[in-house]
Amino acid sequence: MSAFRSSRRAALRAGMAAALAAALAACQRKPIFSSTDVSGADLGRDLSLPDYDGKPRTLQDFRGKALVVFFGYVQCPDVCPTTLSDLTEVKRKLGPDGDRMQVVFVTVDPERDTPEILKAYVTQFDPSFLALRGDADATARVAKSFRVFYAKVAGKEPGSYTMDHSAGMYIFDPQGNIRLFAQHGASTDALAKDIRQLLA
Repeated sequence: MSAFRSSRRAALRAGMAAALAAALAACQRKPIFSSTDVSGADLGRDLSLPDYDGKPRTLQDFRGKALVVFFGYVQCPDVCPTTLSDLTEVKRKLGPDGDRMQVVFVTVDPERDTPEILKAYVTQFDPSFLALRGDADATARVAKSFRVFYAKVAGKEPGSYTMDHSAGMYIFDPQGNIRLFAQHGASTDALAKDIRQLLA
């Protein structure tokens, strides 16, 4: 009888150990993202600029939300309005979790993008969207922190110009850690799924 009890206890211990191992493996399983996983990269730590209302903003202000940062300018003909439209759709697809996603647009054209113009521009896509604007030096510092390229390109008319700039989105988790880089044109379904995983 004692041998039976002993073998039963051993089987029970083995079963508990297997269950514990499975639980630990599940906890350690990395999520699978559609966007490029850049967790741990030294990107965006110098995000510190005033918003369109003049309020200084840093990464700390967005703790508790998935933060999506991208660089552009108001007169951008295609990439910027497309990205903002896509992010409006992503927020819709997230349902109630959409309120836990913060979109931040950083202008690379502070010469023309005044606070008033920026506010009118981004909030037409969604009232919660923010835009940040610094002077030339502050813009260069923050862009360098994200390894973003931008440059003024002279237009056909005297004094006119466009801005070449990197196209892509940097996504931070609710703890303020950089996690993902999404290429311009990423599907809204894939972005919503990635952001939902960060919010889980």
